[in-house]
Amino acid sequence: MADFHTHTFLSDGVLSPCELIRTGVACGYGQIALTDHVGAGSMERVLKELKADCQLAAKAWGIKTWVGVELTHVPAQAVPFLAAQAKSLGADLVLVHGETITEPVETGTNRAAVSCPDVDILAHPGLITPEETRLAAENGVFLEISARRGHAYANGHVARMAREAGAELIINSDSHEPRDLLTAEFRRQVGIGAGLSATELEKVLAEAPRKLCWKLEGRKKANYV
Repeated sequence: MADFHTHTFLSDGVLSPCELIRTGVACGYGQIALTDHVGAGSMERVLKELKADCQLAAKAWGIKTWVGVELTHVPAQAVPFLAAQAKSLGADLVLVHGETITEPVETGTNRAAVSCPDVDILAHPGLITPEETRLAAENGVFLEISARRGHAYANGHVARMAREAGAELIINSDSHEPRDLLTAEFRRQVGIGAGLSATELEKVLAEAPRKLCWKLEGRKKANYV
């Protein structure tokens, strides 16, 4: 099981990075991404700390860890610059905090994210438009089906838009505390609740994490060379 959206106490989560990874291991996770909220000022510090703990935990416990960030409530026009900066500072993946219906995210954030080659996942996109969804499909940006309270309200809309445009979906916990981490059964229920068909659900649960992993691994190899 994979989860590409979680938070530690380096932003607004309650667990340390190692605590979160260890809890993920106990929950049966095979992969976990630590994606704390950042802006221009905190990005470098957060990535440095996450990288150190992810490397230590992965070596000790055999879980695949990804070092990431969630660009949160940044100006929409700054998304391309900040996403590129995150990658240059060593982020494996970049999420953008999308236009969830429960927060005053700046209009235009979704479009900036799905238009940016350095963004991997648009988290909780809210009432994403057909045009934004088409751009996500064209640019290989995954759209999140969220298990998070509040953010999940628009999951059905996101799933329908993705179906019509051929965009990739991925289910994440957006975990902030231990009880938020996914179980296999709850993960399935989130997908079913979003209105996914049996075929779509299998694709999102099995194929999407593999596809995202291949993308991230390919980028790491390219950067290494």
